[in-house]
Amino acid sequence: MSARAICAALCGAALALTVSANAGGGQTRLSPAEIASLGKGGAGPGTSGIEGIRTTVLFGDPARRGPYTIEIRVPPHTRIAAHTHRDRRSAVVVSGQWFFGYGAALAEDRLKLLPAGSFYTEPASDSHFALTRDEPAVVYITGDGPTDTHFTKVR
Repeated sequence: MSARAICAALCGAALALTVSANAGGGQTRLSPAEIASLGKGGAGPGTSGIEGIRTTVLFGDPARRGPYTIEIRVPPHTRIAAHTHRDRRSAVVVSGQWFFGYGAALAEDRLKLLPAGSFYTEPASDSHFALTRDEPAVVYITGDGPTDTHFTKVR
């Protein structure tokens, strides 16, 4: 199976789980063109607040109680320092190359390359970090809000 087919299946599964978890929340179907037309923003609940990252809320509201899905578009050569979120989250890399790791400080030896079609989790209160190199990345993140972001203080 191609990376694109795997990515489509994982994205569909993540969105289906989010929608099914929201009892009475209605149905949501978004084509790539519809997603592209949604409002894009910078920092918001559950994002790193790093300049240049564009965030789109695809479902729910990350600032409120209940399931949500956000899309983050991360430009090349972006570093996101170690941080935590209060909620448990899962993510699918939609495109590009995303380097992701767990720990209290960004460490090159803890990064794993996650190409398009990859899946990872962000357990509640577990420190993690990420970066892009020469390619941008698009990642869909699903959680159960409200969410937040707290950068890890290195002593």
